[in-house]
Amino acid sequence: MSRRRRSVMSEELKTELAKDLGFYETVQEEGWGGIKAKDAGNMVKRAIQLAEQAAARKS
Repeated sequence: MSRRRRSVMSEELKTELAKDLGFYETVQEEGWGGIKAKDAGNMVKRAIQLAEQAAARKS
């Protein structure tokens, strides 16, 4: 009875972040489930930073 979560981040953004943070090769080989929790956390932190920067530019 597993539920699929709808992703908040687009695949393009996740891919860009994985490349920037250096674990895209793992994603290619094992999929998103193959990344470490630490890498996922760093990806979320970076996405938040980018969103905050974008919001600051709009203000």
